[in-house]
Amino acid sequence: MDPIPSSAPWADVALESRSATKHLARALAEGVEPGDLVILSGPLGAGKTFLVRATLRALGLPERERVTSPTFSLVHEYDLRLRVLHADLYRLAQDDELDPLGLREERASGSILLVEWGEPHAQRLGADALTIELVVSARATTRRALLRASGARSAASLQRTCASLRVRAERRT
Repeated sequence: MDPIPSSAPWADVALESRSATKHLARALAEGVEPGDLVILSGPLGAGKTFLVRATLRALGLPERERVTSPTFSLVHEYDLRLRVLHADLYRLAQDDELDPLGLREERASGSILLVEWGEPHAQRLGADALTIELVVSARATTRRALLRASGARSAASLQRTCASLRVRAERRT
């Protein structure tokens, strides 16, 4: 992980391998708390679902359970150490299509929301989100995760995630 100030509302994490992405997922799993909103953005094939899958595994989902993007069902629910809802809002054309899914209510009741393609709907989901933008180089040879907090709650989640990444990096050296 690139050095960042411990109180920064952002982080830039190099993802040089699948293993590095799994390290980020484990740190995220340690950094999130009930009611947190994590929005994943990036182009198709950037690794959003891979990051969600690795995060769910870090939260206790057994390897034998498949994790796919909920592109057509829109939401998958997981009762793990924490209750997690994985949503893919790519197909939603309008904000009012989000309401019947009950995501804001689930968040208010303590569920963690991991939302692919959620940036246009952040306000409707309750705002204060930790956004993870997966950036792929033009030749798809390198990947980065840009983490941004949009409020006090997500800034605390970002700090916990970055602290976990630092500890994990120290253990590897």
